[in-house]
Amino acid sequence: MKVKSIKIMATVALAVPVFAVIIGLFNPLQAFATTCVPGVYTIFNGAACAQPAGTSGTLFGEGGAFTSIVNTALFIIGAVAVLMLIYGGIRYTISGGDEKAITSAKNTILYAIVGIIISVLAYAIINFVLTSLMSVG
Repeated sequence: MKVKSIKIMATVALAVPVFAVIIGLFNPLQAFATTCVPGVYTIFNGAACAQPAGTSGTLFGEGGAFTSIVNTALFIIGAVAVLMLIYGGIRYTISGGDEKAITSAKNTILYAIVGIIISVLAYAIINFVLTSLMSVG
């Protein structure tokens, strides 16, 4: 029962972004509309007309809110992973030959390195996808 509910949650979590991309691909010009056209009454044009002057015109792309939030989160994750790498090194250094402490420190170092690799790959993948989405329109 537990495995089945995890599979359902994973499927839903993966399906939502896929549907969002598919909807954006059907009409990419409206999905990324950033200029106000007077007299056109659509949701996208209304959002563009309601935008305050001097703010970013896109949710994605350079200077967009989503891109800024994701890049900040990935920076924090990478910084925490580097700090954990340093912490694991210090624990390894002061373990004093205790096998249990050495194993624990090695695991901390290993997981920190995996965290750094994942955060760098996530940054690259997300920015590649966002750049690809912005070139659709």
